Amino acid sequence: MERESMEFDVVIVGGGPSGLSAAIRLKQLAEKAGREIEVCLVEKGSEIGAHILSGAVLEPRALNELFPDWKERGAPLNTPVTQDRFMFLSEKGATGLPTPPQMNNHGNYIISLGNLCRWLAEQAEALGVEVFPGFPASEIVYREDGSVAGVVTGDMGLDKDGNRKDAFEPGMELLGKYTIFAEGSRGHLGKELIGKFKLDENCSPQHYALGIKELWDADPAIHEAGLVVHGAGWPLEGNAAGGSFLYHLENNQLVVGMTVDLSYSNPHLSPFEEFQRFKHHPVIKRHLEGGRRVAYGARAITKGGLNSLPKMSLPGGLLTGCDAGTLNFAKIKGIHMAMKSGMLAAETVAAALTGGGEGGRDLTEFKEVISKSWLYEELYTSRNFGPALHKYKTFIGGAFNFIDQNIFRGKIPVTLKDEKEDHLQLKPASESQPIEYGKPDGVISFDRLSSVYLSNTAHEEDQPVHLKLLDTEKPISLNLKTYDAPEQRYCPAGVYEIIEEPGSEPHLQINAANCLHCKTCDIKDPTQNIRWVPPEGGGGPNYPNM
Repeated sequence: MERESMEFDVVIVGGGPSGLSAAIRLKQLAEKAGREIEVCLVEKGSEIGAHILSGAVLEPRALNELFPDWKERGAPLNTPVTQDRFMFLSEKGATGLPTPPQMNNHGNYIISLGNLCRWLAEQAEALGVEVFPGFPASEIVYREDGSVAGVVTGDMGLDKDGNRKDAFEPGMELLGKYTIFAEGSRGHLGKELIGKFKLDENCSPQHYALGIKELWDADPAIHEAGLVVHGAGWPLEGNAAGGSFLYHLENNQLVVGMTVDLSYSNPHLSPFEEFQRFKHHPVIKRHLEGGRRVAYGARAITKGGLNSLPKMSLPGGLLTGCDAGTLNFAKIKGIHMAMKSGMLAAETVAAALTGGGEGGRDLTEFKEVISKSWLYEELYTSRNFGPALHKYKTFIGGAFNFIDQNIFRGKIPVTLKDEKEDHLQLKPASESQPIEYGKPDGVISFDRLSSVYLSNTAHEEDQPVHLKLLDTEKPISLNLKTYDAPEQRYCPAGVYEIIEEPGSEPHLQINAANCLHCKTCDIKDPTQNIRWVPPEGGGGPNYPNM
């Protein structure tokens, strides 16, 4: 179809910390050079921050570089960390452990990443960046030579069968000399580019975790603003790697959450149910009693680190942040890393533009720019952290990481690698121990549907389903028969449901309206049969203060 198009110097896909930092840095560099760089940023959420979810404790290193005067500008960093606690949990008790040096949060801030992104967007717009929320980039535009020329925003006003409704509006081509992809974890366009240009052929497979988070209004009598609590062990020990967190924000609010590595093998495991069970641990429950849950969300985390980092440049484009996998897993922090990767991408693109290039080139120098930065140093010193836990589990892997991080400062003369993809880890249900989960009490623990309600998730009902089955037979013939339909459990939003009615064969029902856009199904399905694509613009969660 005929589409309108707009041309820019740089198109940025994604309004998270990486994309916004790239946009801001481009404008700063343009101003410094006394020239104009036209920058456009598109974001699939209904507003900047709507789809943003993170723990989050921010190390302000990159922000200090981007805006040394961020305090005077009113950045929403209102809760400095005052106390760190690290615990190993058993079912009934907890053992306090020294906080690992890489997780020392002195000088860091407990924040809402969504609110930080909203503030960054204000700074970007003030500098002249054109920010378009509610416009998901659905396709990549390629030049005749195969290089990336930009993106197409999604069509609006299609019914569930793909037919045009009265309010149909075609997507628009946003064309740029260079396109920066900053979609976050498991970005669907980044996934396409990695495959098309074989960007991952010289690295280990990427690895992921699922992060689940709730925001609570706490009892003021027990609230401790600035308190950071991290935990390992129960309830995941023996079934999956992962950890837990509890942070006390300002205004008598706290966040509680869990990360579950998606390398787990037992198809009966439910990350959502493990999280609900975790909150009943007496050490955690006392922070929640007398409080009220006000928000819920979930998001995949790209955690493969340096060993899994693909080539981040390609003809006409760059990958940044969690689209590539720049998170420092040893610190369990990715915000400052995403910001820095976006800033370095901006510097690389700006240099190419001011050098007189017409765009479309593979900016291979980006690799050297990365390698000379503190971003690479952090990735290198944390390279063994995830593989050690995957290969040797909590105790032996934890001991290895203690030696590596505390004695060798991340530079132990050996590199561990995890070469098995997360979706290949599942064992047949018949070979796995069933897991019994109790019913939620509605006070501390909750069900999926009431949780999704608190995420403010909304999708246009009459639109094409954005969760695509490549083979409609596999959910029953393979997933149900072999793995007892694990999509019913790994999805934290109740999207996937096996319907069994008398007199008919079972079938998979996809409740796409519940989708939180966490991408877990795209990652963990054992045959990679589920493909996530963006729904109609603005659809999905609308996270407040997350």
